[in-house]
Amino acid sequence: MPKIASVEVCVARVPLDKPINFSTRQVTAREYCLVRVRAEDGTAGLGYCYAVNKAGRLLFDAVVDGLSHKVVGQDSHRVEGIWQDMYQETLLLGRVGGVMRALSAIDIAIWDLNARLAGLPLYRYLGASVLDRVPSYGSGGYYWPGKGDRELGEELRAFVEAGHRAVKIKVGARGRSPAQEAARLKAAREAIGPDIELMLDANNAWPDLPTALQYIRRFEPMEPYWIEEPFLPDDIDNHAALARATPIPVATGEIEAGRWRFKELLEKRAAAILQTDATVCGGITEWRRITAMASCFGVATSPHAWHDVHVHLAASAPSVSYVEFMPDDHVVNFRRLIDTQLVLEKGDLLLPKGSGLGFDFDPEAIARYGAKDVGGEGIWRILR
Repeated sequence: MPKIASVEVCVARVPLDKPINFSTRQVTAREYCLVRVRAEDGTAGLGYCYAVNKAGRLLFDAVVDGLSHKVVGQDSHRVEGIWQDMYQETLLLGRVGGVMRALSAIDIAIWDLNARLAGLPLYRYLGASVLDRVPSYGSGGYYWPGKGDRELGEELRAFVEAGHRAVKIKVGARGRSPAQEAARLKAAREAIGPDIELMLDANNAWPDLPTALQYIRRFEPMEPYWIEEPFLPDDIDNHAALARATPIPVATGEIEAGRWRFKELLEKRAAAILQTDATVCGGITEWRRITAMASCFGVATSPHAWHDVHVHLAASAPSVSYVEFMPDDHVVNFRRLIDTQLVLEKGDLLLPKGSGLGFDFDPEAIARYGAKDVGGEGIWRILR
C-alpha cells in the first residue's frame, strides 16, 4: 500500500526578462506553487499550479491550511476518494480560482507519484492512445513595444520552419481598431501561407457581442482555426451567441474549473474546442472527466499551456487535437524550474520515456527562485 507520508509545498517567483502584454493585462512575473507528494518509501510525485505576478502565497496557503491534511496518511491509489475529500473540504472557500488550482497541483502530484511507483511514464499509466508523439501548435504572437507586422511574420515563419502545422497569436489589444487588427492578421496569414492553421487568442478582450463582431467579421477572410476567449469566462451566453454568428470556431475554458461549468458550455454550444487546463480545472482527475464528457458532444480538447503535463494527457485522450507549445522561456518561464525539457520534432512533441511526468524540479533553480518569505524556515514547507 503506497501510503502518503508528507505533502511538500513552496512558491517559486520567476520574473520575466521583460513584461509581456495581453489584450487586457500585463505580466511582469510568474509565481508557481510547487507541490511534492511523498510516499513512505521516499518516492515523490510532482505537481504545480500558477499565479500571475504576486499571488503565489494564496495557492501556498490553500495547500498548507486547506488541503494537505486530507492527503497525508492516505493510500495514494485512492485517487478519486482523495479528490472528493479535498473538494468537499473547500466548498465554502473556492470551487474555482486559487483553491481549485491548489487542489489541481496536489491531484497532479498524486497521479505522478503513482506512475513513478509503477515505473511507467504517466501517459502509459493513464492508458495511452498513442505511444510516440502528439501534435502541437506554436504559441506566441504577443504584443511587444516596437513589434510590428514584419516582426510578427518572422516569428510565425520560425514556428512553421520548426515543423508546426498550426500557430497562435494574440488579438484584441486595447486601443487597436478592427481595421488595425485585421491588417495584423492578414500579415500573419501571408507569413505562414494558406495551409497552416492560424489560432487567435483574445484573452477576454470584448465586452459584448456587437463589439466582438466588429472584429470577427474582418477576421473571417483569414480563415482562423479558432477564436479563443472572446469574452469574460462567465459570459457563456455571449460565447454561444458568437458561435452561432460566425463560422470561426469558438474556443474557451482555460481558466474554468469543475465539470459542471464545462457541462454548461457544452449544453449551450458555447465552444467547439475546450481548452481545459489540468493545473486549473481540478487536476488530472477532473480533466479526464471533462474531456470524456466533451467527446460525447463531439467537442475536441486542446489543453491550455503547460505542455510538460498536458503532453501526457493528450497522449491518453484521442479527442485532443493539439497541445500548446511555447518554444522558449520569455513568456512562460516554468521550464526554468525543471531539469528535463520536451523535444519538438516536425511540429510534434515527443513523449518522454522516464517514469511519471518525466521531469523533476531543478534544485539549483528552486534555490534561486524559491520564495523564502513565503515558506517560512527554508523554501519548502513540509506537512506530515
